[in-house]
This record gives sequence, structure tokens and C-alpha cells, in this order.
Amino acid sequence: MGDIATEEIFKWVTNEPKIVKASTIVCRLIDDIVFEQKREHVSSFLECYMRQYGMSREDAINECRKRVINAWKDINKECLSDLARFMDVIYKDQDNFTHADGVMKMYIQALLVDPVSI
Repeated sequence: MGDIATEEIFKWVTNEPKIVKASTIVCRLIDDIVFEQKREHVSSFLECYMRQYGMSREDAINECRKRVINAWKDINKECLSDLARFMDVIYKDQDNFTHADGVMKMYIQALLVDPVSI
């Protein structure tokens, strides 16, 4: 079947693309707010932030939520860039959305059905 993840993919992920970094921020901080405080043996973002800046738990949670909101903005921006590229493909020469039997069918088949040789 071939390699599932190529060296190029690993390089992309380890360079911390904005969408990957934002996704990890959302996951980590939401987890800290909801779950990590129940485990006493692990320092969380909230505990470290409260100690470093002398803040109350409530203020640290508010800061955490602000960071999550900003991370979601980054995720949305990255996704919208892909959407804009996709719109260019759909409407470049004709309305391939309404008339999807031609070129769009071929594009979708190439993307989802036909194997990609590496």
C-alpha cells in the first residue's frame, strides 16, 4: 500500500503550521479547563499561569478562554483560505457546482477514489 505519511508530511507538521498549532492550543487549554484540574499530580496551564502572574483561578480561566477564541480564529482563517481556493476551482471557467457532472465529477473522483502514486 505504500507509506501512509511521507517525510514531507512530517516536515510540514514539525514546522508547526498555524492550523496545527491552533488546534493543539484549543485541545490543550480546553482539556486544562475541564479535566486536568481533577488530577492533582499534574501541573496545568491554569496552575502555571496563576502562579506566574498572581491571578485568581477565574482570571486564569478567562485568559485561557481568550486564547482558545484566538486559536479558533486562526483555524477559521486557515480553513477559509482553503475554501477560497476551492471556490476558484468550482467557478473558474464555468458553474461547476450546478453542473457537477463534468469537470467536478472528475476532480472529486481524482481526489477521493483514484489512488495517488508517490
